[in-house]
Amino acid sequence: METFDEIIQSPTPVLVDFFATWCGPCKMMHPVLEELHAKLGDKVRIIKVDIDKNELLAQKYMIQSVPTLMIWKNNKLEWRGAGYHTSADLERMLSAYID
Repeated sequence: METFDEIIQSPTPVLVDFFATWCGPCKMMHPVLEELHAKLGDKVRIIKVDIDKNELLAQKYMIQSVPTLMIWKNNKLEWRGAGYHTSADLERMLSAYID
């Protein structure tokens, strides 16, 4: 199984969703991320990280509110934002990192 550090080293953009099962806006993000995956397919990798099950990772990246979304490419954090985002917003942000 790949580690988080291995995943974010990818030359393919990786959208990371730090979430919690008890978080209302996080639940609203789920269909948005599914729609984004349907549109972009293999151009982007989307992963979800449960902050309650991955406390050390949440601490390492200073996750203070959920959802927190990050775009990584080649082990470089390209973008970070907190709160709900639409599929169109995320697609627009990701387009800058898709080859």
